[in-house]
Amino acid sequence: MDLERATSWPPPAGWRRVTVIDAHAAGEPLRVVTGGVDPPPGATILEKRRHARERLDGLRRGLMFEPRGHADMYGAIVTEPVTADGDLGVLFMHNEGWSTMCGHGIIALVTVLLETGALAAREVVRVDAPAGRVAARPKVAGGRVASVAFENVPSFALALDETVDVPGMGRVRYDLAFGGAFYAYVDVAQVGLEMTPRDYRRLIDSGWRIKKAVMASRPIPHPFEPDLSFLYGTIFTGPALGPGGDSRNVCVFADGEVDRSPTGTGVSGRVALEHARGRLAVGTPFVVESVIGTRFVGRVVRETTFGPHAAVVPEVEGSAWISGRGELWFDPHDPLREGFILR
Repeated sequence: MDLERATSWPPPAGWRRVTVIDAHAAGEPLRVVTGGVDPPPGATILEKRRHARERLDGLRRGLMFEPRGHADMYGAIVTEPVTADGDLGVLFMHNEGWSTMCGHGIIALVTVLLETGALAAREVVRVDAPAGRVAARPKVAGGRVASVAFENVPSFALALDETVDVPGMGRVRYDLAFGGAFYAYVDVAQVGLEMTPRDYRRLIDSGWRIKKAVMASRPIPHPFEPDLSFLYGTIFTGPALGPGGDSRNVCVFADGEVDRSPTGTGVSGRVALEHARGRLAVGTPFVVESVIGTRFVGRVVRETTFGPHAAVVPEVEGSAWISGRGELWFDPHDPLREGFILR
């Protein structure tokens, strides 16, 4: 047997070939597409996102779903910037579709681009995301990106102490906040679960029930963009389980995905909520754990307004690691080439 022949075997000319680099930020995966996808057209990132939803959804499923991915996979397609001073644009994808912003994705993407040399070293990486401009500041030490801190889009509390009837659960109190995407924040004590891997399946079920109930009960209006006016997920909150932590977030988003990280957009919204309630001053670090105990640090950089809302500009910092590089193949004769999910 000659396994070297297998490693040098070229796929047939009719197969689609997509190159990727895999990474993770605080445990949450990010599959960065590096080749094999034509640049999405559009003058804005939202226009590029609409093109991706209409024309690239089969590719998304093939990259995110089994057998190449899994139900909780996450990915990114890098685009040209759409602003004069932007360094790059990005489209984020997951098991349900194309997200509007992704904090762990910014941390992982900047780490991948700088460590591989795809982007020249710089103090600030300006990223055009569907939700708006994000400014990422990498910290380099020992030849690697030790962490990335990014200033997110303006984040705000949309509603505090709302309640909703959830089938099978009763009345649930929640807060609604935007941190690049909208989330319903729920004190986990209300649902009687632990924010640990042991309750992983039950967290998914409860989070999905709450998300559907909130979506059915009210509009989720973004002040400027209809494309951003939807509820992305449910975030359970509770006390930190490790020393030095301020809280724990468990985010159930998209089609029942569970974020392994504390969720960068979720921490942004959480920082906005804590500030709105008078519990977090400008500049004070807020350490948030994930379901597996990994951490991001959030803080309020400054107060601002966003449309009719009192808002903050949050900063979130975390670390990422590159885990692999590969070429994924799509045989046109494969009936499962666009993938499948078992949850």
